[in-house]
Amino acid sequence: MKNIHSQNFKIGILGGGQLGRMTLQEAYNLNLHIDILDPSSNAPCKNLANEFVVGDFKNYDDVYAFGKDKDVVSIEFEDVNSDALVQLEKEGVKVFPQPNILKIIQDKGLQKQFYSDHNLPTSNFELIEHKEDLAKTKLNFPVFQKLRTSGYDGYGVQRINSKDELENAFDAPSVIEEGVDLDKELSVVLARNEKGEIKHFPLVELEFNPKANMVEFLFSPANVSKVVEEKAYNLATTLIEKLEMIGLLAVELFLNKDGEILINEIAPRAHNSGHQSIEGNYTSQFAQHLRAILNLPLGNTDLIAPSVMLNLLGEENANGTAHYEGFEQILAEKGVYPHLYGKELVKPFRKMGHITILDEDLERAKDKARRIKTIVKVTSK
Repeated sequence: MKNIHSQNFKIGILGGGQLGRMTLQEAYNLNLHIDILDPSSNAPCKNLANEFVVGDFKNYDDVYAFGKDKDVVSIEFEDVNSDALVQLEKEGVKVFPQPNILKIIQDKGLQKQFYSDHNLPTSNFELIEHKEDLAKTKLNFPVFQKLRTSGYDGYGVQRINSKDELENAFDAPSVIEEGVDLDKELSVVLARNEKGEIKHFPLVELEFNPKANMVEFLFSPANVSKVVEEKAYNLATTLIEKLEMIGLLAVELFLNKDGEILINEIAPRAHNSGHQSIEGNYTSQFAQHLRAILNLPLGNTDLIAPSVMLNLLGEENANGTAHYEGFEQILAEKGVYPHLYGKELVKPFRKMGHITILDEDLERAKDKARRIKTIVKVTSK
């Protein structure tokens, strides 16, 4: 086996955003040498990578040229050129998640079809090519329309309440999903290595910003019954086994009012619903991702303490150089851990960082997180 700690062992990651940045921070602890490919010369990873390459991770030639001298290639963002990854895999580069799995996950239609083909519970759905097809749907309104490709963080998703609103629909290949009588939105992050070892992080509960359709608060552990918790773990484990995926997988779930758990979407990488693990768990999701793709023993995922994660989003009217308000005040507080992502420019609802709050009592952590949200602002003064 090659010495993974040597500078001659090359790991490449497609994408240089905040997920890559937090992965690099963990990589230093194991003396791993990671190169990054990103189209922005000012990406958050630019000063942390072993080598930072400016290039388009959606371009075949750029991805192939970047990956051909690597021992292992991975991603921090799934909207990359998977055809180039297929070729790299054929030439002996280890690519995790595997390109065939990435192709399924990149297309929300193929994702939903995979769940259906493998009898995995998900909301009722149809696949359409044009917005006119919505008029013929047999689904009950409201429905949610999701672009099959290139949608993320609430972009490329919209709610359609009735057939009177069809003129506002996306005119592109989409998945339409029947609305769920929702109790909670949950997520479980788990990992699998080449040996087949699987470990999951504790189930978390998500609370969304209604304007941005993005996670605003995350609560760990989720306030659900043991029965629901076990259902979630079993479903996520079954899913990663059926995919035969190597790496880290975030499984976003719906819990409906009848106590049923449905798969919403999956992400084959570190995910916003695992950020609290940096301080809240014995192993972070970023360390676990590296362990999984390098076929190392997976780390202990138990809670150190209950935690709340607050996403730092750009203010609704912010547009320009980022300015952070309220940090001196929160840095004086016990159990408060801010993470800024190194983004120079702020836009409305852009993810600029997160704050994790730890407390032995989850309700106290929630109260503190809601108070901190009123103190910390990301503006463009």
